[in-house]
Parts: sequence; structure tokens; C-alpha cells
Amino acid sequence: MDWAGLVIRVRDDGDKAAFAALFRHFAPRVKAFLMKSGAGAALAEECAQDVMATLWQKAHLFDPGRASVATWVFTIARNKRIDALRKSRRAEPEELDWGPEAEPDQAEVLEAQQETERLGRALAGLPDKQRALIERAFYSDLSHSEIATETGLPLGTIKSRIRLALEKLRHDLA
Repeated sequence: MDWAGLVIRVRDDGDKAAFAALFRHFAPRVKAFLMKSGAGAALAEECAQDVMATLWQKAHLFDPGRASVATWVFTIARNKRIDALRKSRRAEPEELDWGPEAEPDQAEVLEAQQETERLGRALAGLPDKQRALIERAFYSDLSHSEIATETGLPLGTIKSRIRLALEKLRHDLA
């Protein structure tokens, strides 16, 4: 099947039949990909729907010279999954308690302090270029695209350095 041709028809003509063919082929594969990456069925279904909606809305961004349709679609899926994880990790506002707070358990305080020190040592052990990007991504809460814009580095370089840094941190903290 000429997937690129179908995306171009969606882009140029708003061709619903071409989109339907793309949807039938890619939506179940995207859902399976997301479930294999740890998403629950409901989240995978929701993300797959978002991916396909993005394909429809942003078909003009597809460049057959840069990537295949499958690569483009699965990159969108991966990004939607990351967005969903970030969204789910945001802290919900807690109820305000009135009165004095309970004293924290000293063992927990010591354990948290030791974990913080281990993380600090692991971060210090990263190469400077990787550490700088990790700090921008996590402490400054910048997206990869924002970091690329800010530093002038290619987006792929940003993603590679952060991935390598996270792998090293996982290894050092394991």
C-alpha cells in the first residue's frame, strides 16, 4: 500500500477515504504498540485516537523525504504516550489541613536525604553536555523542542543525549 500517497491525499484533498484506510491500518497497530510500552487498554485506545486525529490535522507536516508514514505515525504515538505520562504524574492539589503537621518519620527523612545524595552523585558523574540537558529538561521543565530552540542543537541530538543520560542514571542508581 502507498501510505505516503494516502497521507498526501489527506493533506492535499482532505480525502476521507484515504484517511479511513490509514486509520484501519495504523490505529490497531498504534494501540498495540502503546500497550506493549506499558499503557493500559483505555489509555492506549485514547492515545491511538489522538494519534490518528493528529495525522488528520497535521498531514501537512508529513515529509516523505524525511521518514516513512509508519515512522511518522509511531513517533507521534510515542510523543502522545510521553505527554500522557507527564499528565498523569502531575500532582493533584491536596486538601488543606488545618492545625500542626505531624513530624516526619526520621528514618524516612534520612532515606530521602540519602536518595537525594545518590542522585546528586549520579548527576555529577554525567558528561557535562548530558547533565546540562537533563537539568534543563527536569529542573527547568522544558520540552525537548524548547531545549533545542534554546540551545540551537538539533532535536535528535537533544533526545539522544537525554536518553543516554537517563540510561546512565538508571544504571548508577540501580
